[in-house]
Amino acid sequence: MLDPFYPPPPILVRAIQPIADLLSLSTLPLHIHEVVIGWICYHLIYTTISPIISTWLFPAIYPHLSARTTISWNVHVTSFIQSSLITIFALFVIWSDEERSEMDWAGRIWGYTGAGGVVQGFAAGYFLWDLVASTMHLNVLGWGSLAHAVSALLVTSLGFRPFANYYGLNFILYEISTPFLNIHWFFDKLNLTGSRVQLYNGIALLTTFFVCRVLWGNYQSICIYSDVWTALHTPGFYPQIVKDNSIFAYRNIPGSRSNSEYGFGKMGLPMWLVYAYLGSNTILNFLNIYWFAKMIQALRKRFQHSNLSIKKERNSEVDIGQHVD
Repeated sequence: MLDPFYPPPPILVRAIQPIADLLSLSTLPLHIHEVVIGWICYHLIYTTISPIISTWLFPAIYPHLSARTTISWNVHVTSFIQSSLITIFALFVIWSDEERSEMDWAGRIWGYTGAGGVVQGFAAGYFLWDLVASTMHLNVLGWGSLAHAVSALLVTSLGFRPFANYYGLNFILYEISTPFLNIHWFFDKLNLTGSRVQLYNGIALLTTFFVCRVLWGNYQSICIYSDVWTALHTPGFYPQIVKDNSIFAYRNIPGSRSNSEYGFGKMGLPMWLVYAYLGSNTILNFLNIYWFAKMIQALRKRFQHSNLSIKKERNSEVDIGQHVD
C-alpha cells in the first residue's frame, strides 16, 4: 500500500539525505515532510489551539490555572489529539494494507510499505515535539517524561532503516488507552474527582490499558522476539530493500552481498540494533505492568477516599454536587 500523502518536497529530501545516509535511515527522506508537518501541527495545538479551545469550553477554570498546570493541561490536550488520531490511522493501515498482511518473518523484520511509513512519520513528528516540550519544561514534566520522549523517538527512528515497521504499527496500538488517561487527568482539574463519570472512565482506562499494553504488547513482543531469532539463525540470508515501480519492499537475495542498484542497500541485523530495540521493548513491557498495578492502587484509593468524603458530607448536610476532593 503506497503512502497516501503527497510526495516529499525535493528541498527537504536534499536537506535530510546526508543525515539519513550517515545514520542509515534509508526511508527517512520519503517521510521527512510528514515528520515536519506532524511536529508543526502538534506545536500549534500546544501553543495556540489548546489555549483557545480550553478558554472557550472552560472559561471558569482554564484561565485561572497556575502556570505549571497550564503547561500540563496543554500537553494533555496535545497527547489526547495525537493518540486518538494515530491509533485510527494505524488501525486503518493494519486493516487495509494487503502487502503488509502478506509479509512473512523477513517482511515483518525488514519489510516496508508507504502506508506504514506515513504512520511512522507522523508518530516520529509527535515524539520529536514531545522531546522538545519535555526538555523546555523539564521542571514541570519531569525526567520521566524526557526519558520516555527520548526512547520513543529512538525506537521510532530505527524504523526508518527500515526495521520492524510491521511491529511498529502494532505497538502504536498502545495509544488506545492514552485518551482515557488524559480524560482521567482532566476530570481532576474539572472538579470531578471521585465522580461516577470518572469511575466509568477509570474502568475504560484499566480495561484498554490491560488489553492493549499488557496483553497485546507482550504478545507482540513474543512475536518479534521469535522473528528476530529466526533472522539471526537463518544462514546465507542477506535481505535487500529494493525499489520496483515506486513500491518499496524487501527482497531475499540468498548468499549475495552486493548492493541493489535501485534500492536501499544490504540490510543486515547488527546485534546493537537487536539489543537496542528489544531491550527498550522489554523495559517498556515491565513498565506497563508496573504502571497498571500503580493505576489500580491509585484508582482504589481515589474512590475509597471519595466515598468517605461523601459520607462525611451527608452527615454534615452538605450538597454532594458541590464536593471537591
